[in-house]
Amino acid sequence: MSPEEDSTAGESWQEDTKLYQPFEVEQILLPDNAACLSVKAFLRMCDLNFQIEMRTNAESMSPSGSLPFLRCGKFIIADVEPIINFVQAKGKSLSNHLDNSEKADMKAYISLVNIVLHNAELYVSWCDSSTLQEVTKPRFISSLPWPVNHFLCWQTKHEVKKRLKSADWNSKSLEDVYDMVDNCCYALSERLGTQKYFFGDRPTELDAIVFGHLFAILTTPLPDNRLCTIVREYQNLVDLCQRIDVDYFQKNADEDIDIENIELES
Repeated sequence: MSPEEDSTAGESWQEDTKLYQPFEVEQILLPDNAACLSVKAFLRMCDLNFQIEMRTNAESMSPSGSLPFLRCGKFIIADVEPIINFVQAKGKSLSNHLDNSEKADMKAYISLVNIVLHNAELYVSWCDSSTLQEVTKPRFISSLPWPVNHFLCWQTKHEVKKRLKSADWNSKSLEDVYDMVDNCCYALSERLGTQKYFFGDRPTELDAIVFGHLFAILTTPLPDNRLCTIVREYQNLVDLCQRIDVDYFQKNADEDIDIENIELES
């Protein structure tokens, strides 16, 4: 254990821990929404107390520029994986009951989700012109003053495209992206099967992360709802999202959404 991890583990979880994110309806983008939902699901599955702090400038407050970010005592941690690692360093893990082979499988599926679903969310949000103009740009610039809002939007678009290029996604078409999402969902659906969660009757980090991405896709209206349509083709994945929503989010009425009653735009 590194000195930093040892220091982290030495401090107890703070009851006044805060999770910072943008305002959900007005400002949050699809990739950020997925990340925020993943972290909230994980923390609730770990039965850890925290408060949600919504800020218009949450992204600029984050030490890494990534969302969400967590303030626990003297520590500030941003993004999904670092937050999960931080919590695990304090002795809270959802996968301690798995054997080494199962843990390796879990990490492989998490990697698949991070590579495919996260990049697909970035691609659709920033590279599809209709989504960019009708959803991403209005939400992005709404909380920032003119003209810096337009400059930062252009800068973020440039950074996202640079990231996608480094991942060899820049040459993909929208249909290619949809095909990859479909293949990813097929693999997740096959792994889940008829189980309650991916590794039996208890949720793991994989369940929290998959929930974040799929629930965000299912509940975020877009000009082209192909992403949502693809996810809906896998009923056991939709059932998983509903199960986690009921088990871990139902007490928060403002976040409880009935997936089945969401009407898709044509």
